[in-house]
Parts: sequence; C-alpha cells; structure tokens
Amino acid sequence: MITTLLVYVACGLIAGILAGLLGVGGGIVIVPMLVFVFSWQGMPAELVQIMALGTSLATIVITSVASFRAHDKRGAVRWDIWRSITPGILIGTFGGGFLANAMPVNFLRGFFVCFVYYVSIQMFLDFKPKAGRELPGQIGMNGVGCGIGVVSSLVGIGGGTLSVPFMSYCNVPMHTAVGTSAAIGFPIAVAGTVSYILNGLSVPNLPPYSLGYVSLAALAGIAAASYFTAPLGAKLAHSLPVSKLKRFFAVFLFCIGTRMLWTLL
Repeated sequence: MITTLLVYVACGLIAGILAGLLGVGGGIVIVPMLVFVFSWQGMPAELVQIMALGTSLATIVITSVASFRAHDKRGAVRWDIWRSITPGILIGTFGGGFLANAMPVNFLRGFFVCFVYYVSIQMFLDFKPKAGRELPGQIGMNGVGCGIGVVSSLVGIGGGTLSVPFMSYCNVPMHTAVGTSAAIGFPIAVAGTVSYILNGLSVPNLPPYSLGYVSLAALAGIAAASYFTAPLGAKLAHSLPVSKLKRFFAVFLFCIGTRMLWTLL
C-alpha cells in the first residue's frame, strides 16, 4: 500500500509541474500512469481505463486551482473568456462522462491513444495556428466549449491541448492562453468528476476506496503532490524555453502512445 501511495505521489509531482508549465492539465500523463498502476494492482480490465479517466479528472480539480491562481497573479488569465466558454464546457464534459460509460473499453483506449498521438505531433512540431480571427460570440463559444468538454471527458484531461490552440487562433497571446486554459480546466474537471462518480455509483465490484469511477486513494496521493508543484510549473513557464521542453515531452508522449497501442493490439 505504501509503495502504491508513493507511486501516486510521484504521478502528482509530474502532473503539477506539467499543468503549470505546458498548460496540459497533467491528465495526458496521469491517465497512462494510472492505467499502468491500476493494472499492476490487479483491477478488473474492464474498469482500468474508465477509472483512470475519472480519477484523472478528479485530480485536475485540485491541480487547476493551484495552476490558475499562479497564472492569475501574473495577470495571465482572461476571465471574460472563462465566463463565456464555461457553460458549454460544463454541458460537454458532463455529457462526455455518460458517453464514456456507454462506450466499449477498447474504444476508450483507442480514442485515448489517438489523442496522445495528436498531442505529441502537435507539440513536437510546435504547431501554433495562425491568428486569423477574433473570439466568436456567445453561441460560438458555447459550441467550442461543448466540443472541448466532450473530448476532455473522454480522455481525462483539463482541455489545455484544445483550448490553448483555439485561443491562439483567436489572437490571444500564448502566455495568456496557457493561463486561461488552466482556469478552464477547473469547470472541466468538476463537471467530469461529478459525471464519472454518478455513472459509477451503481457499478458492482469497484475497487476499495472508490467513489464511482474515482479512486480516492489515487486522488489523495496525486492531488496532494500536484497542488504544490503546479505553481512551480507556472513560474517556470515564464522563464524556461517552453518550446524545447515541449519537443522533449512530445517524444515521451509518442512512446507512451505506442506502448498503449501495443498493449491494446
């Protein structure tokens, strides 16, 4: 048990730094780590992926608060964008949890692998959509928020890999987009966590210390560590060559995706 908790803490340390540094919420790393740990613990195969998704979103509730507070101190959060996109985010993420519960396990795993490949390629190429328009009106923001919410729920992330490119395309400076993305991660995480808890309450044979599809033991270990390292990541984002770090992280992600694809096949 102690070894498992230490693994959860290690995941949290990494997730917190990534949340502040790259604006990815940490979930893109937490999910595959939890898949590995849950499988190692002997959790039923049909529960591993969905428990990893629900638990990842629950940890981001804590991580996002620490991250966006650190960014907000530097004036890097556009609260007007947050207010306009949040209604769609809440609807999309909450519905995404029900969608995940209805999907076959292999679909969820395959979808996550495809998303990991997308993120790794995006980061390695340092793809930044050319700023070509202004932010859409409220209806458009609701639609964008809903789409980001659904995908984020299905892959257990805070939405940064989708919301940052969107805001950059809409002429929002990169540091502001990263900071605002950290704040957007909070409603994504809250709505997703509630959805995964509700969908898992009636499921039999859940592991001990679980609340629906959320592992409370993993949540405690990861959240405790990530809360303290997220501000460090946000500080580093303003002083380190983030583009170079993203390329290194992209290669790491590609290896994770390939490992998961090999296991799936």
